[in-house]
Amino acid sequence: MKKTKWITLLVLLFGVMQVQAQQQIMPPLVHVNGVGEIKAQPDQVLLNFGVETRERSLEEARKQTDAKAAAVINYLKKQGVDAKNIQTSYVNVQPVYNNGEYGKPAPDFYVAQKSMTVLIKKLDKFDALLSGLYAQGVNRVDGISFQLSDVEKYKAEARKRAVQDARQKAVALTSELGAKLGRVYAINENSYNDGGPRPVYAKAMMESAAYDQSGPSIAGGEVVVTSTVAVSFIIE
Repeated sequence: MKKTKWITLLVLLFGVMQVQAQQQIMPPLVHVNGVGEIKAQPDQVLLNFGVETRERSLEEARKQTDAKAAAVINYLKKQGVDAKNIQTSYVNVQPVYNNGEYGKPAPDFYVAQKSMTVLIKKLDKFDALLSGLYAQGVNRVDGISFQLSDVEKYKAEARKRAVQDARQKAVALTSELGAKLGRVYAINENSYNDGGPRPVYAKAMMESAAYDQSGPSIAGGEVVVTSTVAVSFIIE
């Protein structure tokens, strides 16, 4: 019985030692980072805006804000904007006390706010839509985000360039040392695009939409789609 126990224990120990040895033996590796970048003109824009009302009555402030928001939604739908591309993102009603006197029995007035986002898929319609939004009661523009409708296509191309860049770097490193590049051992990828929200001041946007009739009031520029990869190759 004791002999059997010892044999079992030895087998288990041998197995553990083999696993540890396999884990500790790593092939010679070269680690490189590759970067791929694609620049493209945006074909749609995400507009963040809001309506804000100040009234002495909380209920009146809320009613006016809700009415303006409803008018905005109806206007956008009439202009051909799909309902799924219109979203309410923030609602707030709060009392305001002059000089911060919160102990007063009643506030001086109430502020009701409602923020929304709309995806505009035709950049040439932006100015007309913005002017129409102001006419419906929009009095705050929080930012715009230029986007690519087919961003996955550009991500794939950027990823391809990143992988090519990584391989070129790995070949250059190993060849300089007289070694040969082997197969891929590990790879990690990250991609992003530089078309995020940008702050826009409402007054400037309103003045631009109201008075500048010589051309578009916004410039989309370029959206930069970048992919980075970290690759480990086996050195042969």
